[in-house]
Amino acid sequence: MEEKSDSLNSVFRARSLFNRRKYERCIEICTKLLAENPYDMAVWFLKTRALTMVDYIDDTDMEEEGIAEILMDDNALAKAPRPGTSLKRPMTGAQRPGSRANTSTGQGIRPLSRTGRPLSGFLRPGTSSLRPASKGGISVQRAFQGSRAGTARPVSSGGRFVRLGTQSMLSASDRFNDPDRVNVSKYARRPAMAKALTDFLVYSAHTPKKALELCAEATKVAEFKDPWWKCRLGKCYYQLGMLREAEKQFLSANKQQETIVTYLELAKVYIKLDQPQRALDTYLKASDAFPADVSALLGIARIYDMLNDGDAAIASYKRVLQTEASNAEAIACLASHYFYFDQPELALRFYQRLLQMGVVNSELLNNIGLCCFHAGQYDICLGCFERALLLCDDDTVADIWYNIGQVAIGIGDQNLAYRAFKTAISNDGNHAESFTNLGILQVHKGSLQKAKGSFEAAEKLAPHLHEPFYNSALLAQKIGNFQVAYKKVKLALEIFPEHQDSKNLLLKLESHFTTN
Repeated sequence: MEEKSDSLNSVFRARSLFNRRKYERCIEICTKLLAENPYDMAVWFLKTRALTMVDYIDDTDMEEEGIAEILMDDNALAKAPRPGTSLKRPMTGAQRPGSRANTSTGQGIRPLSRTGRPLSGFLRPGTSSLRPASKGGISVQRAFQGSRAGTARPVSSGGRFVRLGTQSMLSASDRFNDPDRVNVSKYARRPAMAKALTDFLVYSAHTPKKALELCAEATKVAEFKDPWWKCRLGKCYYQLGMLREAEKQFLSANKQQETIVTYLELAKVYIKLDQPQRALDTYLKASDAFPADVSALLGIARIYDMLNDGDAAIASYKRVLQTEASNAEAIACLASHYFYFDQPELALRFYQRLLQMGVVNSELLNNIGLCCFHAGQYDICLGCFERALLLCDDDTVADIWYNIGQVAIGIGDQNLAYRAFKTAISNDGNHAESFTNLGILQVHKGSLQKAKGSFEAAEKLAPHLHEPFYNSALLAQKIGNFQVAYKKVKLALEIFPEHQDSKNLLLKLESHFTTN
């Protein structure tokens, strides 16, 4: 077979490898052919496409915001937007998200992530970045912190566009399609080659400015009638931060030819501009125009999640499953919803569906273990946690040990729970929930000073959680420090105004102050 393949035409072999997505071998053959004949346009086109596909990423999805984008964001339209009209101020009755008690995103029902938003059940780009805020939000210092002390760093500007291992093909001695030497007017008159080169400049060379020049020239040559060039112009403007210009290009392209990708790109622009309602309208138009595509429905659900409108998000995820029954994101989010609404049996069925689809990781096994415990299937519970610990990495091991501690508290084994929380903290020194529960166990053991230190550590690590402040207030009341207890319970109520236990404690302290 190898002899036969050697006798094949080299260009045909390279094209066959490209069709089979073996891009590295395709690039090697094209490089040899171009060394023999640098003016072979067919081979040049094939190598350009292969290099582009090696570095290609689906950028129609939401993306992580870098620290530079977050700190230098000047696209906000209002300094004090109404609740529900801005991603910086979701729909909530308090200054912080997740304070509504009677909804699926209430802080008393669903826990918050370290970004201060209710857990959705599915980790997606854009949900784990810490956005600083001026009032009641996350400080700049916390935004620069990674998820694990000493091992992680925040997402930097353009971090998603960096691909290791691809720069070896673009060394100084053999640089292919050098952006500085591209003749824009020459390629603009050849549409097929210009389109391949534009994608190469956007995805592989990461030079949107040069790609913008080529797109602008090619658009003039096409007499502004080709919507493809307008979409690429919008993409270049988006990467350069010129969001209003990107919006104009995507709207113009949609007028000429509606495509689902253009709608998704336009919605990304509105999300970047902090206009969730316009993004929702764009996704709704896309779902009406392309009812068989779930991308728009997923975008609607994600926007509702970001606005803390959990009920509307769940309805959207159900619509996704009606169209695509094997969508992992919708299944995971519905499973999380049913778990936090005291229906672990239904959640377990959704997680089993993910297992049947071939999804096997530590997060899924951890969730199955929790569902089994709350559903009374204790024989399966510990086995799931054991397998989760075997598959976990440094970012998830603390959460698994924390859940093991919760199970130990449920069965009454405080010693196992104490060791589990200590293990979680040893793996992740920023795990505020473990500090909080460890402090409660230390109170039961009579170590009040250690408990006080654990609660204070949790308060610093997670100022968006009300539990550390409430527990600190209880501890201060127990030792007779009523003034500190009053301050702590007021802070807890600022975070979660509907917390009934904090209200009762505040009334008790106020009655104590008035009687004395």
